[in-house]
Amino acid sequence: MIAITGATGQLGQHVVANLLKTTAADQLVAVVRNPAKAEALSQKGVVVRQADYGDEAALTKALQGVDKLLIISSSEVGQRAPQHRNIINAAKAAGVKFIAYTSLLHADTSPLGLADEHVATEKMLADSGIPYALLRNGWYTENYLASAPAALEHGVFIGAAGEGKIASATRADYAAAAARVIAEDGHAGKVYELAGDHGWTLSELAAELAKQSGKNVVYQNLSQADFAAALKSVGLPAGLADMLADSDIGASKGGLFDDSHTLSKLIGRPSTSLAESVKGIL
Repeated sequence: MIAITGATGQLGQHVVANLLKTTAADQLVAVVRNPAKAEALSQKGVVVRQADYGDEAALTKALQGVDKLLIISSSEVGQRAPQHRNIINAAKAAGVKFIAYTSLLHADTSPLGLADEHVATEKMLADSGIPYALLRNGWYTENYLASAPAALEHGVFIGAAGEGKIASATRADYAAAAARVIAEDGHAGKVYELAGDHGWTLSELAAELAKQSGKNVVYQNLSQADFAAALKSVGLPAGLADMLADSDIGASKGGLFDDSHTLSKLIGRPSTSLAESVKGIL
């Protein structure tokens, strides 16, 4: 059986949809905190087991009979390392034979502060003795497109990434890679640096929004502090705003760029282009 943590999350839903194309539903285990959110998965025949990331015993129980585990990194920035430790310990106790983990692009050398918890988790996996693969995901195009409505309204797209190139891909792209690695054999020991085929700057994103919407949109580059303050002023929680501003600075240093085309090779098709993604939200 294949278990997936975070199966009802934004990435997890795409992974499960991919797996259902090639794997019998009763061979998939969705490990979720809130089974009510997994009702649609239950109806498709997916096995739903409840466990909280903070409860190692419940996680161990949820992983009984599971051969392969996909750990989709927790969304709770700052709590990821202890939560991931619980899952890895549970996997050991339950006899899981292979783990794939969604890490961060070039985690070991990344200038992004976000990398620290991923590096810590990668070390836990190395120390676990369980064969594993690392899916080092780049940025989701959706992360930036979430700011598009405000940019279209005000004519300005703000950020702090300078002219740093961002080789993003969509959640669906990364999910297709994760589904393949967890469903197939032969991926143990691999480190996949996953990113979009073509990098783009935030100026180019603003230009694409302008081109497709017919509205005037320009990119305004801010300092890290000013960008974080701007995000907080529109209601983002302080921790998230600081993380996003730090990530933009990381992007300005090349932290979100990769041109290995590993992702498109793994999924057997080009990654979704920026133009396609912009078209999808307009």
